[in-house]
Amino acid sequence: MRAGARHIPGSSGALPGAWLVVMLLVPVALLNYLDRQMLASMKFSVMAGVGDIGSEANWGRMLGQFKWVYAVMSPVGGYLADRFGRRYTICGSLFGWSAVTWWTGHVQSYDELLWARSMMGLSEAFYIPAALALIADYHRGATRSRAVGFHQMGIYAGVIVGGFGGYAADAPSLGWRWAFDVCGLAGMLYAVPLLAWLRDVPREGERVARSPLGALRELGENRSFVLLVFYFTLPALAGWVVRDWMPAILKAEFHLGQGQAGVSATLYWQVAAMVGALGGGWLADRWMRRTARGRIYVSALGMGMIIPALYGVGLAPATGQLWVAVAFLMLFGLGWGFFDANNMPILCQIALPPLRATAYGLMNLVSISAGGLADFGFGVLRDRQVPLVGIFSVFASVAAVSVLLVLLIQPRYSADDAS
Repeated sequence: MRAGARHIPGSSGALPGAWLVVMLLVPVALLNYLDRQMLASMKFSVMAGVGDIGSEANWGRMLGQFKWVYAVMSPVGGYLADRFGRRYTICGSLFGWSAVTWWTGHVQSYDELLWARSMMGLSEAFYIPAALALIADYHRGATRSRAVGFHQMGIYAGVIVGGFGGYAADAPSLGWRWAFDVCGLAGMLYAVPLLAWLRDVPREGERVARSPLGALRELGENRSFVLLVFYFTLPALAGWVVRDWMPAILKAEFHLGQGQAGVSATLYWQVAAMVGALGGGWLADRWMRRTARGRIYVSALGMGMIIPALYGVGLAPATGQLWVAVAFLMLFGLGWGFFDANNMPILCQIALPPLRATAYGLMNLVSISAGGLADFGFGVLRDRQVPLVGIFSVFASVAAVSVLLVLLIQPRYSADDAS
């Protein structure tokens, strides 16, 4: 613990039932990303089934609508979780987006689909800040990074499963509407027992939530939190482009079919991210036994993998070898897992419990908003024939700056605080 850092009294270990909470939330995390990823993998079937979508521009507008609503509502969802409890926020979010998922399978017009995706963005935005804050409440110090990393595995699994949604859409006996029906019903049904099983950690004293303006003021005056926001955002510029554009990049650069391009662009690096989340969580928890900056160092180490990975992804098309691109994507995924498993644990060292979900929501707001701009900017650069190596070199340079930012963060509270 650095000089001057505050220690919050209490036990530094995980509370009873801490790992059960993680296990209960992993399926929710999977559904959270599966329900949004399916639409991308079923694009051609959905466009055929909803005839008035009409154009790629309309499709892009619909995808963007989800992202912007999600970004704006993330701090709201985080604040509600801090103010009224993680449990109700999580279960309400799950039931809400699952109902919207079911509705998506029944839309008949583009306007209806646009509204459905807007409501999906609104309802899903409440989950991640509340879930990670609840995991942090239960896992106090010694297991926090491992617990968050394990939860993030559900997200990666959701992306992978969603990436195979095209096969269901193409199956004559199933179809894209069937897939949305099944996932929507599964989520609504799971929300009911989840409400009975989950429990919030009781709050006392300074754990009382601030007013919205009070929370914003306290976070804005926290220099380390501002640094964390930028650190969280800068790598996400590349992260969103890898998620949203990589299938099209591999298809165009390596002359692949749509199916092979989709699998090559998602499966391998998401599996690598699972390994990174588990390994990075374990390493961070162990490093914290030596220094309160252990999680910061592990996260910076992950970013050190992301930097060469981005350069390599940009250079891979020049080799003409798909395996080269896949190998660098896997390195990217490994580094991303290190990064992803430690963002909330680092936040816990600079923000008190009644601010954590709000703070993570603000981080999401900035990161996803910037990601939307990165997606747009990447498209503009591609239209102008800017070489991939140039674009990804910029992303790698930005990631290098983020390493400096995370190393400037100073923990304000004990490494293994009890809150």
